[in-house]
Amino acid sequence: MAAVGLTGWAYSLSEALLSDPLPRRWAHSLGVAERARSLGPILGRDAELLEAAAVLHDIGYSPAAATTGFHPLDGARFLRDHEQADGRVVRLVAHHSCALLEAEERGLRQELEGEFELEHPELVDALVYCDMTTTPDGTPTTSEERLDEIVRRYGPDTIVGRFIQRAAPEIHAATKRVAARLAQVSAEGQPI
Repeated sequence: MAAVGLTGWAYSLSEALLSDPLPRRWAHSLGVAERARSLGPILGRDAELLEAAAVLHDIGYSPAAATTGFHPLDGARFLRDHEQADGRVVRLVAHHSCALLEAEERGLRQELEGEFELEHPELVDALVYCDMTTTPDGTPTTSEERLDEIVRRYGPDTIVGRFIQRAAPEIHAATKRVAARLAQVSAEGQPI
């Protein structure tokens, strides 16, 4: 799949799986993809790959893809088994936003780790940044506000609430690393 073809395919698939059954999830996915496009200056050749993963990251919520109830695993399996998707996109979907910690809460860590390797840390950070600085409605936010919203929505003692609280330090660190890379590239591009 060519890079341009990859993103076009990703948007079409995500829209088909999310827009009707889960319009708010679709809006979030579009917002995450928009954030991914904004990271082009620090991603270089991987910019389109990240955008494709960003728009696809939540397809595991779709009734067409959901099997275990754990959306990173379900989405990655769907992409791998039904779409024969690019392996890097599949790995990013599988491991987006500290998914290993949630997998652990659900008793699925060995499955996730066994089936899907981690992608390059810079890309993992970039997808965390995009997902965790985008509201459920697709608008920009801070990672602090996003995590607070998740805990309020799911409850602090639920699987998702417990996982996101455990993941908070790494999510905040990843968003800071990406913001620092963006600031460095911006500073380097400024005239003297």
